[in-house]
Amino acid sequence: MAPKLLLTFVIYRLITTVGLTLDPTDLLRLGLDGHLSFDPSDLAAASVDFGMMTRAAPLAVLHPSSAEDVARLVGAAYRSAHGFSVSAKGHGHSINGQAQTSSGVVIEMSVSKGVRQWGLPRVSEKSMYVDAWGGELWIDVLTTTIQYGLAPKSWTDYLYLSVGGTLSNAGISGQAFNHGPQISNVYELDVVTGKGELLTCSEEQNSELFHAVLGGLGQFGIITRARIGLEAAPQRVRWIRVLYSHFSTFTKDQEYLISLHGQPSNQKFDYVEGFVIVNEGLINNWRSSFFSPRNPLKISSFGATGGVLYCLEIAKNYHDSSADTIDQDVEALLKKLDFIPSSVFTTDLPYVDFLDRVHKAELKLRSKGLWDVPHPWLNLFVPKSRIADFDEGVFKGILGNKTSGPILIYPMNKNKWDDRTSVVTPEEDVFYVVALLRSALDSGEEAQSLEYLANQNRQILRFCDDAGIKVKQYLPHYTTQQEWLDHFGHDNWTLFSKRKMAFDPRRILATGQRIFQPPTPPLSASSFMPSLYYYS
Repeated sequence: MAPKLLLTFVIYRLITTVGLTLDPTDLLRLGLDGHLSFDPSDLAAASVDFGMMTRAAPLAVLHPSSAEDVARLVGAAYRSAHGFSVSAKGHGHSINGQAQTSSGVVIEMSVSKGVRQWGLPRVSEKSMYVDAWGGELWIDVLTTTIQYGLAPKSWTDYLYLSVGGTLSNAGISGQAFNHGPQISNVYELDVVTGKGELLTCSEEQNSELFHAVLGGLGQFGIITRARIGLEAAPQRVRWIRVLYSHFSTFTKDQEYLISLHGQPSNQKFDYVEGFVIVNEGLINNWRSSFFSPRNPLKISSFGATGGVLYCLEIAKNYHDSSADTIDQDVEALLKKLDFIPSSVFTTDLPYVDFLDRVHKAELKLRSKGLWDVPHPWLNLFVPKSRIADFDEGVFKGILGNKTSGPILIYPMNKNKWDDRTSVVTPEEDVFYVVALLRSALDSGEEAQSLEYLANQNRQILRFCDDAGIKVKQYLPHYTTQQEWLDHFGHDNWTLFSKRKMAFDPRRILATGQRIFQPPTPPLSASSFMPSLYYYS
């Protein structure tokens, strides 16, 4: 079908479905260089995400070839009489339909059908940064920068996520205690606002938009370019896991290690994470490459209290030129920790392989048909002062020695987070990430069913509420007014709403987050604020 004929068909569909009243010739003049698709396979792909728990088919999918394409489409939505929503989709790793829409267009920001419409990330060796397209995957950013001996400072555990996607949330991994989340390592952004404006923003230029978009859940603009700080990339990593039977000792050591963030590089680890082992029997999970099935280890062999063990996961980066001192540096750090002496598991591997470790596990799960399943994940920020209560109530209580995926836990330094961004964290100097990354399996076992795991998530949140543990959801998913108010707090919500009115007054963007009502006819400034309703 000729491009203009296809676009005319798209316009007709939008007119009849959402009441778009722009003159069709105006849309034809938008000069989209990309592809606006009604292909059933494109619509189907955009209607699901990694969570596989919600489904919403868009009216069309745009495969842009430039930031201008994104701006033209959003501008058309902004100018339409009744409005239609626009959601940007990266690698589709959302859990609860955050990048979906059933009343508008999904912009497929990542490489589509093997076709790269934009250039590779551009590296400045002199200024130590990389410019990356918003839909670029972090693995491709790494592949480019490593050729220059450089790499971003802060990562996520899984690299097959888009730059714009993680920056719209925070982007966290074991480096965050030292460098902060990924949003703390951004120098500049190009953003398409909900008005269709393509703006460059930074600390110095359009700073309100810059801070709004970082961690802004896609509510204020679509990131089309990010300038990310780089550092000299190490060549190798010493990767270590040690076990604990007592939670208080485990958290004491984790908190000590993140307190070293200001020390010289040879006096601290570069990565600090951890996870909880609640299953009786084998100490294995899909993230582990340390425990061989041929040589199984059992929780009981380590004297676990309450059937639970805790694993501290740490890593030290180094160069080949310093290989002769790495053993000494690691040993000096380990001597200050109180883990079970017989539980040290160590491996040594190239830096890129360490960063890409989860992808290897993904390939194994895909080969067994265990990847494309529902993922009722629950990610929480828990205040340090209540983490022991969370352990007693959840790890030793609600979970009941049953899980179907890894449970991560590690602390972060709040002073590494910029409170001008849109992210909400607990009001304590140290808080913990607790990530229950479970998969629902059709195995016939009740404890692995989606219904069971979803109900367990609700039990965990109810326990925290009843116990007065003021957790904040990371990758938040709320559906009622009170939940969103509790999440943001009064002052943060007031600022969030003000920014929404400034940058997306028609409420066009990221309606799948279910924070604001979908697009409506044009509003005056005076009528906007009272109409900021939640879903209920």
